[in-house]
Amino acid sequence: MNRYGIIAAMEEEMQEIKKIMNNTREMKIYELIFIIGKINNIEIVLVKSGVGKVNAGRTTQILVDNFDVDGIINVGSAGSVNDEFEIGDIIIGKRLIQHDFDITAFGHPKGFISNIGQVVESDSELIAKMEKTISNISKNNFKVKIGTIVSGDIFCTELKMKEKIRKKFDADAVEMEGAAIAQVCKLDDVPFIVIRSISDTPNGNNNITFDKFLEKASERCAFIIKEFFS
Repeated sequence: MNRYGIIAAMEEEMQEIKKIMNNTREMKIYELIFIIGKINNIEIVLVKSGVGKVNAGRTTQILVDNFDVDGIINVGSAGSVNDEFEIGDIIIGKRLIQHDFDITAFGHPKGFISNIGQVVESDSELIAKMEKTISNISKNNFKVKIGTIVSGDIFCTELKMKEKIRKKFDADAVEMEGAAIAQVCKLDDVPFIVIRSISDTPNGNNNITFDKFLEKASERCAFIIKEFFS
């Protein structure tokens, strides 16, 4: 039987996934609560990491060390840096980059990490499965695109920063965990994919928009997950 780990940063994001799980039980490891259950007969280990790259990386490693998972899925909200996308649209991260990692002083491009590179790519088989999922739900009233997600330890609010990230990395969305999860999965040789729903667009006051649309973004991610495991 396949078993997948699902990591969400925030309570709202985690609870929407929990709603589509059945036969759940809990296990506590290092103060993290792992919810073990099933989605459409696929065994799932769900956990809330907390916000930021360190929390995300720590949680990923604990998940890998304690559960024999075939893959890890990161779900949650994100800010759009591509004006093509609106609130509730979905970005599937084929390419993950840490936009705030900077060793350019040594001749490397922004986001380059030693022994990792600048870009970490999601598992090709999971991307192919997601492409099939997208084709089956194409009649919904929101966009689903496979693209580039960048992560950093800052909630992006400035329009200038948004434009810089978009231009430098050809990014579609910005958030705070996905690329760190990608890095740990790559080092551990664990397949992964990142699914993000747009909750806001950096414009100077998008923290208000984020709070307003976090639930909607979380519901959209849960919908995609349920279809993915159909």
